[in-house]
Amino acid sequence: MSNQKKFNVAVVGATGAVGEQIIRLLETRDFPINELKLLSSPRSAGTKIKFKDKEVTVEAATAQSFEGVDIALFSAGGDVSKELAPLAAAGGTVCIDNTSAFRMDPNTPLVVPEVNIDAIQEHKGIIANPNCSTIQMVAALKPLYDRYGISKIIVSTYQAVSGSGSKAIDEMLRQSREVLAGNPVNPDILPVGSLPVKHQIAFNAIPQIDKFLDNGFTNEEMKMINETKKIMQDESIQVTATCVRIPVVYGHSESVYVELKEDFEMEEVLRLIADAPGIVLQDNPQEQQYPLATDAAGKLETFVGRVRRDLNNTRALNMWIVSDNLLKGAAWNAVQIAEHIAQEQK
Repeated sequence: MSNQKKFNVAVVGATGAVGEQIIRLLETRDFPINELKLLSSPRSAGTKIKFKDKEVTVEAATAQSFEGVDIALFSAGGDVSKELAPLAAAGGTVCIDNTSAFRMDPNTPLVVPEVNIDAIQEHKGIIANPNCSTIQMVAALKPLYDRYGISKIIVSTYQAVSGSGSKAIDEMLRQSREVLAGNPVNPDILPVGSLPVKHQIAFNAIPQIDKFLDNGFTNEEMKMINETKKIMQDESIQVTATCVRIPVVYGHSESVYVELKEDFEMEEVLRLIADAPGIVLQDNPQEQQYPLATDAAGKLETFVGRVRRDLNNTRALNMWIVSDNLLKGAAWNAVQIAEHIAQEQK
C-alpha cells in the first residue's frame, strides 16, 4: 500500500481495549497514514501512545477534532458516536463506527468485508461495524448462504469477558484468585445490565449479556438476530440466539445450528467453508482438532470446526465457530473496511 495516497486518520477511544488493537493493526498493516490523531475522553487525554517510531499524545475528542480527518475509527461507546460521528461525517470524514449506535439505521451500511463489502458504496459518511458475535457467525455462514440459502439459525454463544472491557477481565482474574484461595467473591461488574445485581464470573457461566428486553431476550441476542438479517439482506431468515458470558479472556465461541434451503453433500460444505475468505477450517475430530478460544486469541481469522449433518434434519448442519472478539470481532473488521476505502481512493 506504500504507493497509495496517504490519509489523515483518527482513532476515537484510542486508550480502550479495541482502540489499542486498532492502533496496533494500523501500524502492523502499514496503513497509508499521513497524520494520525488519537482521541479519547478528557480523562485519558494527555496519554502518550507509541505509533511506529514516535509518540502520539492522546487528545480529548471534540466536534473540532475531525477537521482535515479523512477516516475516523470510532470505538468509544455509543453515546460518543451518536454525538460526534454525524458531525465528523458532515465535515467530510468517513466514520467507521464500532458501537451499536448506527447499526440498524437504514441509511447506514452494516459491513463485514468478507460478506457484503459492496454495501460500503452506500455510505453517507458513516459505516457501522456489526456486533462481535454477529461478525464471526455471518463470515462463516456466508458461503453456505450463497450456495444453498439459509432458512433458520439457532446460535448459543460462549463469550469472553473482554467483550465487557478491561475491568471485566480484571474482575474475572481477581475472582479466580479469590475462589482458589477460598475467599469470598464480591462481584461488581458482570453482568452489565439495567439492574445493580452482579454475579460471579469465575468458574461460572452467566446467561446474560447486556440488558433484558420486554420479549425476554437480551440486547446482545437481539443484535445478533437483527444484524444477521441486515447483513445478509434477507429478512426471511429465522434467527434465535442465547448469549452467555464465560470465564475466558479473549475469543468468543459459538454453537450454531443452521437449516439450509437445499440438500447438500458434506464434502462440498467443508470445501466451501475452507475456501471462504478469512475462514480457517479446523475440523478433525479423530485427532481432537477443533477451534479453541485459546488458539484463536491474537489471530485475525475466524475458525470453524465440529461441522456435522444434523441427525433430525438432513438439510441442517451443526458447527462450532471461534474468533478473537477484539480483532475480527471489532478492530480488524474496522481496519479491513478502512483498507477497502483506501484502496478505492488510491
